Amino acid sequence: MELGSQIRKRRQALGLSQDELAARVYATRQSVSNWENGVSHS
Repeated sequence: MELGSQIRKRRQALGLSQDELAARVYATRQSVSNWENGVSHS
């Protein structure tokens, strides 16, 4: 399973929105979305 899929699955299992997860890890909702979708910018 890809990392993004694992993040999404765990977030959903915890009942968190992307916004809520972002707040917990001091990131933006867009960052969480990018992680879940496997998007990276270098």
